[in-house]
Amino acid sequence: MAGLWVGAAALVGAGRRGRRLPQPLMRSSALWTLKHVPHYSRQHLMVSRSLCSAGYDSNEKTFDKILIANRGEIACRVIKTCKKMGIKTVAIHSDVDASSVHVKMADEAVCVGPAPTSQSYLNMDAIMEAIKKTRAQAVHPGYGFLSENKEFAKCLAAEDVIFIGPDTHAIQAMGDKIESKLLAKKAKVNTIPGFDGVVKDADEAVRIAREIGYPVMIKASAGGGGKGMRIAWDDEETRDGFRFSSQEAASSFGDDRLLIEKFIDNPRHIEIQVLGDKHGNALWLNERECSIQRRNQKVVEEAPSIFLDSETRRAMGEQAVALAKAVKYSSAGTVEFLVDSKKNFYFLEMNTRLQVEHPVTECITGLDLVQEMIRVAKGYSLRHKQADIPINGWAVECRVYAEDPYKSFGLPSVGRLSQYQEPIHLPGVRVDSGIQPGSDISIYYDPMISKLITYGSDRTEALKRMEDALDNYVIRGVTHNIALLREVIINSRFIEGDINTKFLSDVYPDGFKGHKLTENERNQLLAIASSLFVAFQLRAQHFQEHENSRVPIIQPQVANWQLSVKLHDEVHTVVASNSGPTFSVEVDGSKLNVTSTWNLASPLLSVSVDGTLRTVQCLSREAGGNMSIQFLGTVVAEGQEICVIEAMKMQNSMTAGKTGKERTVVPVLRSLPGCLLVSRKGR
Repeated sequence: MAGLWVGAAALVGAGRRGRRLPQPLMRSSALWTLKHVPHYSRQHLMVSRSLCSAGYDSNEKTFDKILIANRGEIACRVIKTCKKMGIKTVAIHSDVDASSVHVKMADEAVCVGPAPTSQSYLNMDAIMEAIKKTRAQAVHPGYGFLSENKEFAKCLAAEDVIFIGPDTHAIQAMGDKIESKLLAKKAKVNTIPGFDGVVKDADEAVRIAREIGYPVMIKASAGGGGKGMRIAWDDEETRDGFRFSSQEAASSFGDDRLLIEKFIDNPRHIEIQVLGDKHGNALWLNERECSIQRRNQKVVEEAPSIFLDSETRRAMGEQAVALAKAVKYSSAGTVEFLVDSKKNFYFLEMNTRLQVEHPVTECITGLDLVQEMIRVAKGYSLRHKQADIPINGWAVECRVYAEDPYKSFGLPSVGRLSQYQEPIHLPGVRVDSGIQPGSDISIYYDPMISKLITYGSDRTEALKRMEDALDNYVIRGVTHNIALLREVIINSRFIEGDINTKFLSDVYPDGFKGHKLTENERNQLLAIASSLFVAFQLRAQHFQEHENSRVPIIQPQVANWQLSVKLHDEVHTVVASNSGPTFSVEVDGSKLNVTSTWNLASPLLSVSVDGTLRTVQCLSREAGGNMSIQFLGTVVAEGQEICVIEAMKMQNSMTAGKTGKERTVVPVLRSLPGCLLVSRKGR
């Protein structure tokens, strides 16, 4: 990102939200959001509202103690519901996770091995020993790790421990893409045209691809998360795809079997949440739009989908339930579909676990899916009928990751969170996280920081709340993807609902470059930066007056601050004057009024520019006077000469410590001692 600097060219003259929740949201309030506090402990856990209206019956007995075979945000998420249900919890952890939030939240905790997942969170022997040691009656696997491992479910059954998920036959049937496709066909679920068997070699792959018609998708039978998947547009790409996909499938899943099916160009990824019990009942809980993806992994999800009409929604829901009943599914699960531009939908796969994006479904239905999973595992029947399932409002989820969005839309970043503040003070905001200030984002685990969810009466309100939440999310110490998330939700194509799984590559064909300022945004930025600069100088002057109170000092009275501001490669002359908390700023002939509390000690600063509210983040304030700010979500880049300030005929150059790519949006405000020249002649 190009730098922004402000310096004094000449100085003239003298001078120097709590809102009540809207009614729909107040009705939907039961899941919790952690509010992190200093000296975090079980005794000092603080929670705030979240967005779900599930009820808890204290007379309905389930389990005395549940072990959560997972970590991070999903472990915290499960523990919150267990606490509401009066169930004691056991956390497992690796040695490096000993001080993690999920460990502190649980009633008991057991170390199951060193940091590598194969030696800890995938270590079935160690987890089974923890179950015996703590006498847990049931296990919730969360998502990932052992959540869809049929061998783990069998081990639990052998010890009379309840697996809070579907039966092993459903896990096995839906975990194999070939078998699941055959079962879907049998259940009269729409399937993508393709070859139902296992592809033997590259020659057979080419023959099958020609029969289906290009383009085709080559995918691992036991795959997931985009691994072992290749798109082929001709014979040569099919041969290469067969070779690379089989190798990747073997290394990732220990299973090199492949299948080939028709590739649906420009599809949407829309999934149906299902819920079944052990008594043959099953429901569909509406859909989630999950088309914003990078590398076949979801980035932004919402519920419901702006694309579906009621007829298509019902058809997809009924087919999803038909598949669930065909495998006697008993738990929460998700049936994923690809949907083309004409609303034709095709079965993709079924995930036999709780999905990462389940909170948006909870927001619009009022159900607590973790609670429902626990009830079903205990043997209770579903409490609801299909006609009882509403679509109440709109919910959006952004996956906040510790990763660099300027590199392939997000390559992992590691580090320690030096400062962390969730935007849960805003209305309609839920944050599912498992971290706190000081937490490490390590190389061993997924770099997700949190799931940021906003809810509104309609899509417009939910998106506006998401924009505000992203602006108010304070994350320091690691690179994060908030800049990309913010750009997606304000993009005109996204707002209009014109999206598909290639959205990111279509909108940003040369990669994500950051926000491009409009002329109005540029003027706002220059005005805010100049006002902050002057506010900083006034504060420093105020401290100097008090510290030297014994020595009479005649301070110059300044009415107008004439500043030279450089943004990117352009230098702007800005004139600022202040009256109390309001600055009047002239930028390139335009006059703007900037008002704030000017609390320079806060990481967040709410600023009004001619009535437009902006949230500015103060990224750093160094002892020497240097200060950097964040505007419209983008994070400061490192590794270049980021600003030059000329003052008193001397040039002060500042460089960042690491090499990085220049960004175009986030402004950097720097001030150095001596850069303001005050004339006692009152010019």
